[in-house]
Amino acid sequence: MGTKSVSLKLPTNYSADLLQSRIAKTLRIKNFSYELETKSLDARNKSNIHWLVKAVVTSPELKGDEQVEKEKLEIPYKKSNKKIVVVGSGPAGFFNAFVLQKAGFDVTLIERGSDVSTRGKAISNFERTGTFNAQNNYAFGEGGAGTFSDGKLTSRSKRISKEKQFILESYVEAGAPEEILYMTHPHLGTDNLRKIVQNLREAFENLGGKFLFETMLEDVVIVNSKVKEVVTSKGNLPADALFVAPGHSAFESYKMLIRRGIPFRTKNFAIGSRMEHTQETINRAQWGKPQLPGVKAAEYRLTSQADGKHSVFSFCMCPGGMVVPAAAYEHTNIVNGMSYYKRNGNFANAACVAAIHPDELAGKTVSPVEALDNLQKLEESFYQFTEGYAAPACSINDFLKQKGKGSQFETSYPLGLKPAPLWDLLPKPVVESMQVGLQDFIRKMRGFENGHLLGFESKTSSPVQVIRDQSSLCEGFENIYIVGEGSGYAGGIISSAADGIKAAMHYIES
Repeated sequence: MGTKSVSLKLPTNYSADLLQSRIAKTLRIKNFSYELETKSLDARNKSNIHWLVKAVVTSPELKGDEQVEKEKLEIPYKKSNKKIVVVGSGPAGFFNAFVLQKAGFDVTLIERGSDVSTRGKAISNFERTGTFNAQNNYAFGEGGAGTFSDGKLTSRSKRISKEKQFILESYVEAGAPEEILYMTHPHLGTDNLRKIVQNLREAFENLGGKFLFETMLEDVVIVNSKVKEVVTSKGNLPADALFVAPGHSAFESYKMLIRRGIPFRTKNFAIGSRMEHTQETINRAQWGKPQLPGVKAAEYRLTSQADGKHSVFSFCMCPGGMVVPAAAYEHTNIVNGMSYYKRNGNFANAACVAAIHPDELAGKTVSPVEALDNLQKLEESFYQFTEGYAAPACSINDFLKQKGKGSQFETSYPLGLKPAPLWDLLPKPVVESMQVGLQDFIRKMRGFENGHLLGFESKTSSPVQVIRDQSSLCEGFENIYIVGEGSGYAGGIISSAADGIKAAMHYIES
């Protein structure tokens, strides 16, 4: 019995029978089994768009072994009565708690929001009635912000292969489609994620982990640089170690940690608006045709050096998705994007954001708390403009010309639009950079100028970053770790989850 890797070019709507016949013909064998290793779409030539597929084939007719074993995350079991408290059930917090529980620690995971089912109902009610729920929204609740997103599983982070494989395999065990193990650009969709986070929670609890919903982190009791107790809205929890995965929106948690002496610094982040086009516009630009059999919907990733000071880029592109009201606090108004697994909606959306430092935004040197306050004031200004959660909006063309009063147009956004001069609402350096960036995007993609801009996009990354060592241990403290997007070192599902896992493994090994 031998194994051999084979790379094939296949039509976008290929069948399993065609794949098997191509393997047989290429390797000149009849009896075999195979497993897909990678699958990516090659759309460089619009007249010949095809899948590039790599399969590992096993057959008694083959000699040798070309199969490369994937790195595995080895979690040592160290049964311990040490009490670990993890704050936040997003990817970083959950996978941190999951690994620590697998290692034999006594882990309690607290989440300020409710379980995913209750959270989903609250979000549906918000989109139907405009009644905001501070406990359950697009930022807070089981699974974190990523649960209600496109569910992208790509990452530019390096040296996380073991962690990434563990994350993907955990998702598959919890009900994710097996294709995420081999697709070059895998995604889950919010519909799958809502089921997956519930199944993962049950797996964590079956290991003995404790999951406390509607439990807010309020304070920490620190003695001689060590946390002793975690103060929550439902009472104090003893802690031999504390892992905080606050996400990008829990401003009061950031401020409490800073008050307790945990060191943070400001850093570059990115803000802007969300772009929306018809999905057919994007399909035609990328594929040269309105549909492509065997492929859900076209994607894009765009970057521009803009004015040379502030790079501009698309972020969190949601093919066939919808723009959603992503406010984390009642009197703020921000937007984000979300897609279902089938990506079969009529619209495509992505953030268009410009990188900027909080000091430039303020016109002076600011502290981490001031950076958070200034960002929240911007989010509140969009709420004040619309007097609610309608999204201020204008066409891309109007934004470039800085003319008009905004426009009404067909949209996926559920709470209505308010025509608005977004060039007056966004900070001037961001507007100037976005204008140059959008002109670059228009040159790169036919029809891109026919899109629109909606609302304020402020959660691509955090404007602050904790000062920590390689194990995620906060400088000056012996048992407080901050992980994930809220640490300022990660972004997106995979890199955040990997950051949580790495911190857990450092703790286990220490």
